Amino acid sequence: MKRLSLTLLLMFALSAWAQKYEIAFYVPQCTDTILYLGQHYRDEFRPIDSARVQGQSGDAMVIFKGKKQFEPGIYCLYSKGKKTTQLLDFTIDGSQKFSIRLSPAHDVLEVKGSPANQAMFDYLARVKNASSQAKDINNRKKSSDPSTRTKAEHEMETLTDIMTRYEDSIFSVNSKYRFFHLAKTFGGPHVPDGVADKPYYFRAHFWDGVDLSDHSLVNTPDLFNKMNYYFFGVLYNADADTICKYADRVLTSIQHDTLMLRYFLDFITPRYFRSTKNIGWDAVWCHLVRQYYLADKCPWALPSDISNKQAKVEQLEKSLIGAIGAELWMADTNQSPDQRDWISSHRFPQKYVILWFWDPDCHHCQEQTATLKTLYDSLSAAGNKIFEVYAVGFESDVPKWIKYVRDHQLPFVNVGGTNVNIDYQEAYNVHGAPTMIILNEERRIIMNKVIPTKSILPFLERYEKQR
Repeated sequence: MKRLSLTLLLMFALSAWAQKYEIAFYVPQCTDTILYLGQHYRDEFRPIDSARVQGQSGDAMVIFKGKKQFEPGIYCLYSKGKKTTQLLDFTIDGSQKFSIRLSPAHDVLEVKGSPANQAMFDYLARVKNASSQAKDINNRKKSSDPSTRTKAEHEMETLTDIMTRYEDSIFSVNSKYRFFHLAKTFGGPHVPDGVADKPYYFRAHFWDGVDLSDHSLVNTPDLFNKMNYYFFGVLYNADADTICKYADRVLTSIQHDTLMLRYFLDFITPRYFRSTKNIGWDAVWCHLVRQYYLADKCPWALPSDISNKQAKVEQLEKSLIGAIGAELWMADTNQSPDQRDWISSHRFPQKYVILWFWDPDCHHCQEQTATLKTLYDSLSAAGNKIFEVYAVGFESDVPKWIKYVRDHQLPFVNVGGTNVNIDYQEAYNVHGAPTMIILNEERRIIMNKVIPTKSILPFLERYEKQR
């Protein structure tokens, strides 16, 4: 009996040793049958475990068990129904056997067995409360009553001081935990007092203190949030050259680190390509492709992807801001087959030329063409027509286009049809209507996005001032 008891005890001990993690969540009003334990990867979740929800929806529970030993970091609990829904971010650090009880709104009510999670949730609750106070104080700072504003400013100074001392203390006490290390790492940059150009300093020092050689950062929401905010927040309104400059500062520092380089490029590159509104972003896309994909720095990219990107770059570069616009020769509404009757897009006395590719069947084109006509007529009447409109009918039904031009008495240089010297769709990357290209006196492209008619003159004024 003693030998059998010893054997049983050994089996139980081995079983307990083999069970590396056991994490329970109490999720009231949960309607899902399966929940997932995952890691962050950019704006997605990578599942690492799944478990069936137990109990009734009013007192549902899910338990994740396994033999894996998790690295300290930030993990997430999420569901996959019609769409992926994040329920909670939590930390695995130290103990890997713990439980978290949530409210129906997914607020944390109770933590057992994990001091790291308790410290994290206490801190987040304190920050949330302070943010709510700050919002209320900021509203009172807008008051028309001077005494109310003064009191609010004093309260804000007090709250800032309290939170600064609180964070210094809690970060020091909990420095051993991964969450607080990450919060400190991604908290900057701090702009010192007395810095003259604060936006420049902020951009230049944005990544200070972030060790991009640490691959574990790719599985945190912090790296994604910082990357996303940097490129599409801090640099959002910068010109293409500035975006490329600061992008290269980050990307060249990790260009020999395939994992980290792919983390950045696979996210930011498509967003610069897909933009239809941001001026100059197509140039950023071309730069990123040439600098990294076409320079053999992206071993994960398939040959077909590289080939497609190269073809697209060569096409886009023809219509980038700063490029010399291809000269078009096209027939007007008379549709003469004689090239000597065709009209050039470049040979006008006006300083600027607006290439306007439009379709009479497109409702948006009709609206924009009408407002462009109003502006054109008013400038002509005032003797101040600083631009010519070279309006290309983007319509295969030539008689329909001609009828529309004549019925609406469009005063532009109206051209269209198949009598043309080159493929203007290829030359100017025209794949839909309306498309607007503005050429300067050298017939270089200075705008390749559709801007509202009311913005044309302000844009040209800014352009001349910048020159």
